[in-house]
Parts: sequence; C-alpha cells; structure tokens
Amino acid sequence: MPAFDPRHTAFVFPGQGSQMVGMGRELVEASPAARRAFAEADEVLGYPLSRLCWEGPETDLNATVHTQTALLTCSIAALRAAQEKLGDFQPAFMAGHSVGEVTALVAAASMTFTDSLRLVRARGEAMAAAGERAPGGMAAILGLDAPVLEEVCAQAAAATGGVVQVANDNCPGQVVISGEVATLEKAIELAKARGAKRAMRLAVSIAAHSPLMASGAEQYARAVAATPIQPPRVPVISNITARPLPDAAAIRSELPAQLTTRVRWTDSVRYLLAQGISTFIEFGSKDVLTNLLKRIDGNAAGIAVNGLEGLAKLETGA
Repeated sequence: MPAFDPRHTAFVFPGQGSQMVGMGRELVEASPAARRAFAEADEVLGYPLSRLCWEGPETDLNATVHTQTALLTCSIAALRAAQEKLGDFQPAFMAGHSVGEVTALVAAASMTFTDSLRLVRARGEAMAAAGERAPGGMAAILGLDAPVLEEVCAQAAAATGGVVQVANDNCPGQVVISGEVATLEKAIELAKARGAKRAMRLAVSIAAHSPLMASGAEQYARAVAATPIQPPRVPVISNITARPLPDAAAIRSELPAQLTTRVRWTDSVRYLLAQGISTFIEFGSKDVLTNLLKRIDGNAAGIAVNGLEGLAKLETGA
C-alpha cells in the first residue's frame, strides 16, 4: 500500500526541459506496463520514438516535434509503472507544466493515450511552424519574481517596439520570458540592471507562451477540435487560470490558448497547497517539478518517479 493519503496527493507532469537521452529506459526494463506505453507510441507515431528517447541523438530529441511526444510517452510510462504498484490509487488533483497538461488530461481519462499522441505531435508541429513564421527565443531569469519581470518586459517592448512577455512563472526567483530576439535581449539587459542573479538565453528557436505562437495556436486548435475529449475523472489544474478545468469545453478552449499564454505554475502549486495537497508525485524523466516545489513550499513532499528509486519511494513514502 502507498505511504500517503490520496486526499492530500497530486500527480504532476513536466514539460519541455525535462527531456534527456535515456529517458524511460530504466522504467521499461522494470515494468511491462511502461514497455507497452513506449510500444504504443512507436506504433501510433509510425517511427521508433522509443529508440530516440533511449539512444538519441540529443539534437533530434530536442527538436520540438519529437520532444513533446517523448515527454508525454515517458510520463505515461512512468504513471503506468506506478499504477502496477499503486493499484486503484486516485489522487485528489492532477496538473501538468505546459505540454504536461495534456499528459495530466490523459492520466485523468479526459482523452486516450493514442489520441493524445496524435494531438501532441500536432502541437509540436504547430509550434515549430509558428516559430519559422515568427522567429523568437526564450530566456531564464533567476533572482527576480514575475511582477518585476512584467515591468521589465513592458519596458523592453516600449523601447524596441517588439514583443516579449513572461512565459513561465516556475517558482519564486525562477521565471522564463519569451519574445522577439531583439526585444528579448533588451529585457535580459534590463533584468540584469534590476538585480537578476542570472539571465540566460535558452537553447530554443521559438518563443513559446508568447503572441508569436498565435498562428500555431490557430493550427493547433483544429487538431484539438478533432480530438475526442471527456470531462476529467480527477480535477486537472489549468496552466492559464491555476484553477481546475471544469468541463470538456473549457479544455478545448484552454489547450490552444496555452500556446500564447503564461504558464502559472507557481500559482497552480499554491492553489493545490491551499486545497490541502501535501504530497506531489512527478511522473517523467527527471525531477524538475519536484525541485521547483522545494522553492515554492519547502514543507511539501515531492516524489519524482523516473526510475526504480522513484517507484520504490511510492511504497515507502521516503
């Protein structure tokens, strides 16, 4: 039996930045259910995603069109491996960071894994195409909180006439901004002047969660409209509102809008904490969300299920 109370537990699923060569391999070697998840992804996508996850090359795995399906598959494989141990355990809430929100919807039975693979592939293709039409970039800013960076982005946009905005409010002191390259560089300069500890460009060629993704959101909306979606069996937290998505219509509105809108991860975690959640179980390839949790609330417990060690912790709670 698990060592934690489902009434005070949330399942969380990571987004881009969590990928790594070798992701999921240990889970697959230990779990038939995880192995079946990767096999299903290979069949649905029509190419060996599993080999790309386990062997690389890293440059191909980091391509948006592959990264997002890889993250989805690895997280579902981790979840299914965990379910072999947890049985019918059902958490109180689920949440996902960016594309991880689609994974959360699969975990909450709002859509099937097969349909989600096709949808997330369409998401990656739409974002990559939007990036070609409207090139941009992203930068991580450490040591400043979102309200200060909202001011910085507004000043940079006014100075250059371009676009830049807060893209991911990950945790206090760790915020990602996104926009046109010249305006992004101006925002980095201003952030350093405001006392940022570090301000660094990320190795991406798209401006995710910014208005530059507008054409991609339109393209993605067509894929969302064609995807069967049911009300979630477990409440799933919206990246946009940091509140539960109430129904299928809200999900259909949320998913395309998410491409141009800030990921409110700090607010999402704080909402869950306010609902009595004290244990967060992360399913994926690393422990990115577990580490962010420590910065949001050091008293909350985080368990990263990305291999044998994480699976063992599900039973001990340690």
